[in-house]
Amino acid sequence: MKTCGIICEYNPFHNGHKYQIEQTKKRTNADVMLAVMTGHFTQRGEPAFIDKWQRAEAAIHNGIDVVIELPYIYSTQAASQFAQGGVDILKLCNVDYISFGSECGNLENLKEIAETPVNLNHIREIMDTGVSFPKAYSLLTSAMEPNDILAVCYLKAIQDTTIKPILIERNTGYFDESIQHIASAYAIRKAIQNKQSISNCTPMAEQITNANHVTMERFYPYIRTMLLMTPSEKLSTYFLITEGIENHLKKSAEKNATYEGFLSDCITYRYTASKIRRCLVQMMMQITKEYVKNLPNMDTIRILAFNDTGRQWLHEKRKADIHVASRFADVPEIYRKMEYQATQLYTSALPENVKQKLLKEEIRGAHYIKD
Repeated sequence: MKTCGIICEYNPFHNGHKYQIEQTKKRTNADVMLAVMTGHFTQRGEPAFIDKWQRAEAAIHNGIDVVIELPYIYSTQAASQFAQGGVDILKLCNVDYISFGSECGNLENLKEIAETPVNLNHIREIMDTGVSFPKAYSLLTSAMEPNDILAVCYLKAIQDTTIKPILIERNTGYFDESIQHIASAYAIRKAIQNKQSISNCTPMAEQITNANHVTMERFYPYIRTMLLMTPSEKLSTYFLITEGIENHLKKSAEKNATYEGFLSDCITYRYTASKIRRCLVQMMMQITKEYVKNLPNMDTIRILAFNDTGRQWLHEKRKADIHVASRFADVPEIYRKMEYQATQLYTSALPENVKQKLLKEEIRGAHYIKD
């Protein structure tokens, strides 16, 4: 069976994602479409706007055959580690293609950038002039948008594999706030916060409108208390917290009663908003550098949802001795604990009945969704 994978967040799933799936199927004639999707926390260090089970179900209803969870530890890192984790799972699945979006739409240019060795010392020199890391990296290559940066990371990660890249040009910018038939996930999240209608831009409109939305603002009382009460030496042991950023975070927490003020105060030429949020999530999860250092290689794919085509593909993969976890108990224990902990943190901002429902979903197993 010819297989294509998409590494995604679907936060939330929208018409642009549906367009990508449709165009990818046309160009590859893939028999099976896989989505490797983030769970309850995302690559930009934020809680998902809507829970992973609803997002997985929307993906199955709109052209995906199997949704595989991207483990928490990859989901909450910078672009290169996020991409590498997703590609490692696609390699376990023996996919033929990987499909991704791009603002520039030029695969050859992106390949050229991916094949260019990056001089980290040069990046540091540029940053010393007051330029952020993403901007410094773009100066070594070209001005790059978020999906182009991820595309380069995917292309780097599939080097020395037989996986073929399929580029689908984006019709909207990542931070475009306009609400139209194909609108960005960012625009949809903003529209909901501003009480605008999203009925024309996502098949999840009803679920999103009626959902309990989880945002970082909800966690700020916990974040602030933890920063103020935890010694810097302890904070510095948490994953991603380096270069003395823990002291910077503590000072900002002392001065700011609101999350918006805190985040604004934290952002500098060296620390982007995404970097800060990713540090905060690791701190709330209490994931240490030592813990991550001792993680074994991920050799199991955890299934969140599948349809009849997906069931057939999963049956074949089990015969091929790929470790497939359709039940939560089949996930390696150290990764299983992280996912349950992430769901506990995510649901701590939700009403008790919703929290208990999602905690039960976490251990229930994959969702079969009839075509």
